[in-house]
Amino acid sequence: MFDKVLLPVDLTHPESWQLALPAARQCAGPEGEIHLLGIMHEVGGPLVASFLPEDFARKAMAAMKEELNSLAAAEMSGGPKVKLHVSHGHVPETILNMAREVGANLIVMASHPPSELKSMLVGSNASKIVRHSPIPVLVVR
Repeated sequence: MFDKVLLPVDLTHPESWQLALPAARQCAGPEGEIHLLGIMHEVGGPLVASFLPEDFARKAMAAMKEELNSLAAAEMSGGPKVKLHVSHGHVPETILNMAREVGANLIVMASHPPSELKSMLVGSNASKIVRHSPIPVLVVR
């Protein structure tokens, strides 16, 4: 069992947590804790940000925290302790930084089926995390 499991999710894509969440629960066991992480993607550079309301980021992150809370209440009752986190930025960097910050000893995340062209041009978030993580990463597909 792992004491602290980081589970990054994309709330707009249920496939990012539907398989990974049960795996995270099993890895944490009844005594561990799951750190559920929602990440707000960067909206673009300063030019794009200048068209958004001043409090856009604050409101978006508050809404994401509420959605994470709803997900945790609906899907994670009666299991390991759950802690909610929201952040924004580049997805792989944010996940690795949060893992370090919370002292996670496992990252559990979903990966979409690979696309040759996309993987060649961009690479998946999961593969970047696996490549750079100092702790074990369980990729669920």
